[in-house]
Amino acid sequence: MTRDNSPTQPAAQEGEHFDVLVVGAGISGVGAAYHLTQQCPEKSFVVLEALESFGGTWLMHKFPGIRSDSDLYTFGYRFKPWTGPPIATAEEIMTYMGEVIDENDLDRHIRYEHKIASASWSGEEKLWTLEGTRTDTGEPIRFTANFLWMCQGYYRHSEGYTPEWEGMADFEGPIVHPQTWPEDLDYKDKEVLVIGSGATTATIVPAMAADCKHITVLQRSPTYFIPGRNENELADMLRVLEIDETWIHEIVRKKVLYDQAEITRRSFEEPEVLKQELLEGVRAFLGPDFDIGTHFTPKYRPWRQRIAFVPDGDLFQGITSGKASIVTDEIDRFTKKDVLLKSGELLEADIVVTATGFNLSVLGDIEFSIDDEPLDFSETVTYHGMMFTGVPNMLWIFGYFRASWTLRVDMLADFVCRLLKHMEEKGVKSVTPTLRPEDADMPILSWMDPENFNPGYLMRKMHLLPKRGDKPEWQHTQDYWTERHRIPAIDLDDGAFHYE
Repeated sequence: MTRDNSPTQPAAQEGEHFDVLVVGAGISGVGAAYHLTQQCPEKSFVVLEALESFGGTWLMHKFPGIRSDSDLYTFGYRFKPWTGPPIATAEEIMTYMGEVIDENDLDRHIRYEHKIASASWSGEEKLWTLEGTRTDTGEPIRFTANFLWMCQGYYRHSEGYTPEWEGMADFEGPIVHPQTWPEDLDYKDKEVLVIGSGATTATIVPAMAADCKHITVLQRSPTYFIPGRNENELADMLRVLEIDETWIHEIVRKKVLYDQAEITRRSFEEPEVLKQELLEGVRAFLGPDFDIGTHFTPKYRPWRQRIAFVPDGDLFQGITSGKASIVTDEIDRFTKKDVLLKSGELLEADIVVTATGFNLSVLGDIEFSIDDEPLDFSETVTYHGMMFTGVPNMLWIFGYFRASWTLRVDMLADFVCRLLKHMEEKGVKSVTPTLRPEDADMPILSWMDPENFNPGYLMRKMHLLPKRGDKPEWQHTQDYWTERHRIPAIDLDDGAFHYE
């Protein structure tokens, strides 16, 4: 679902001002817009989106089979019941988001094709000034706002991450990253090699397998998967009982979250038992003779990297049918028509797909400054993974890895609206997270503990991210089940907030 924005989109006015400026119209930005209309109707706001329509990830990704890897009962917003399958296609998610926009008249707040280049804070004026370009016309744009709400995601949309292997320039076929999938790629009856082992691979392989001559997954190391039917039995039963969809949504969300909490707890408390259960789920599809140990047994404990759900085990069905195969090895070099592995094996390929991850982007690669001094986020300490020391009137949505991203969108929206109302009641214009005297000797650590969660994209760019402390309030715990109580209970008059 897309929008034709050119006829209705208002022209940028020099120095337009809003109480709140939201950057990004993906799942976070649309959620932010909804909550501002509901909880702070007196506040003026605008949503600036660099792409031609809403959707973010779900708009820009065009690779075959694009779908969610977490269930939509929790990935959907708390305020709008999800009525489709638990694992949904990009088209289904876009339709859902479009309904949220239409039903709540949010389109009038969104400016598409507005790309932000810089954001500067003036301590004297207590204002953010954002400057950039309208990508459809080339016009410069400029906005000011009292509060800046960053909803642009956490990876670079313009390019994915592809390692440099020797001989890539010699390869005669296309080398494609899923993030920049060419619309005219013809893979019918071709030998396709997919490099990578995560959720994108699990999506692309079954979607392409029927049309390829053969598709091979090449992975350096295995990952964990949870195969299962793409249905929710509890939701289906409640519908048979003619329970209202609003009730179904809430009940099923709570059940899914309970189950996710149990898996997370067990990944820390009984990782070996959980590991064997996950492997048995894969073995149920691939059979007792398949080499699960080599190809589907990771070296790390469950949940140190994201676990993808495989609906109806379609990835494994492709392997058992013979249309797909999996190789666990490392690349030595590319040749004209093959990829040579370190084991000496040659993998023939007409097309290579590098499902090798993405490039982390810190606050949208926007140039930030405070009172004309460049802002380096790696020199700040995060407050609950949403605000940063020394950075006034700004909040960043960074969701969960072990639970649905949108859970934090709803939660932090409540916080922002509460904070904006609190500032108005106090008669202040700015709020800045600040380390308290009792935090003076607190150890300052990297954004995420690698022993807790360590995907490649995070490890590659961790040095660019804000730091964390060793106290809960000075870190992003990645623990929804704790934060759902902790964040609503934040004392807005705590010494961690400096008001002016």
